[in-house]
Amino acid sequence: MQNSGMEGKVVLITGGTSGIGRAAATSLATMGAEVVVSGRNRERGEVALQKIRDASGSEKVSLILADLSVQAEVRALAEEFRQSHDRLDVLVNNAGLIQSKRTETPDGLELTLAVNHLAPFLLTNLLLDLLKESAPSRIITVSSEARRGATIDFDDLQSERRYREFSVYGMTKRANILFTYELAERLERTGVVANCLHPGGVNTNFGQNNRGPMALLFRVLKPFMRSPEAGADTIVYLAASPEAGEISGKYLKDREEVSPAEPRDRAAQRRLWEISEELTNRGVTS
Repeated sequence: MQNSGMEGKVVLITGGTSGIGRAAATSLATMGAEVVVSGRNRERGEVALQKIRDASGSEKVSLILADLSVQAEVRALAEEFRQSHDRLDVLVNNAGLIQSKRTETPDGLELTLAVNHLAPFLLTNLLLDLLKESAPSRIITVSSEARRGATIDFDDLQSERRYREFSVYGMTKRANILFTYELAERLERTGVVANCLHPGGVNTNFGQNNRGPMALLFRVLKPFMRSPEAGADTIVYLAASPEAGEISGKYLKDREEVSPAEPRDRAAQRRLWEISEELTNRGVTS
């Protein structure tokens, strides 16, 4: 990517110690950005840091530990980032999971919803003033084509009445898109753009924490999946390309807007935002 202009830019990537997050971190560090990655495990995180540094030739890569299923740790992540950085040019909400059985977090929230939607919602809002101060800046959220056919049941958002792993995962990925649409509207004329993307089926360790049919499915599909670098390409495009700095409120795949995109439902966008505020105990101003 020519003239990416990433020198002097600061990028924060959640789930940046493996898979497409690490691939994106490596590419952006190679372009000259200072990259901060979040991960849950210090040992794995330190190994990943060294791999990113070796591959990119850059020492401007650092790690913040956080379990994004715990809201106190999401808040601590934002605070630790603020303590060490006075600007944020690109926030990449990449971390995500799929869970075969319904599990609750220490906050009493359904785990898939907590990690895939509420964590990026909370982290983005905690860092929003810094992103505005650093404008022009960018917010990128990793969604998925699993959103197709998924519905958001506001009366059972935490899947207490019924839990089907692929349906719940798809619902959270649709939530990522609605969040991006609403966020982009709220950020008009601030210099901050917000977009989301489908990375494609990527050969990573995603889903390996599960057992049974889901684990078998991931093993069967692995040989047909794209590399983490290919999966990260649209993330890097949205983070670094000049033209991506001019678009907002879009859902992309392979650098192109997905068509037909998710229907715009402003009532659903606002309702999801309001419920997310309640579930993160945060009154977020527009």
